[in-house]
Amino acid sequence: MAITDTSIGALDGSPLDFSDFAGKATLVVNVASKCGLTPQYEGLEQLHERYKARGFSVLGVPCNQFAGQEPGSAEEIATFCSTTYGVTFPMTEKVDVNGPHRHPLYSELTKTADSKGEAGDVQWNFEKFLIAPDGSVVGRFRPTIAPDDPGLVSAIEAVVPD
Repeated sequence: MAITDTSIGALDGSPLDFSDFAGKATLVVNVASKCGLTPQYEGLEQLHERYKARGFSVLGVPCNQFAGQEPGSAEEIATFCSTTYGVTFPMTEKVDVNGPHRHPLYSELTKTADSKGEAGDVQWNFEKFLIAPDGSVVGRFRPTIAPDDPGLVSAIEAVVPD
């Protein structure tokens, strides 16, 4: 299954078809509101704003699998993200990224290795996967890689349409 064939619900409960992202570069990030890395929302929003006119989007994927750090309802998550960090990028429904109930999107994403050649389970909140406009996964950035990290920015610039 290709990433662009994956379906997932939007945070507001409406369908969010990943084919809507076809032809765009997309940074898929599992997010959480009560994590030490939560301030990355600010940098993710900056990336989204910086490149959206060129065919780029961040896609936030709430997940509560890491120390219960995303316990809120969809409405609570949406309110927190918009009021605290001014998030305008799309957000999905809350899903599992690991384990027996792993969402099909993450079944595909976790096949991608990071810069050290390691694939498999998501390690923590704010792990990032870069998807090229053709739907291929071209990069995996572990949670501590900040949104303004030169390697991440360079990877985005290499695949974002002009």
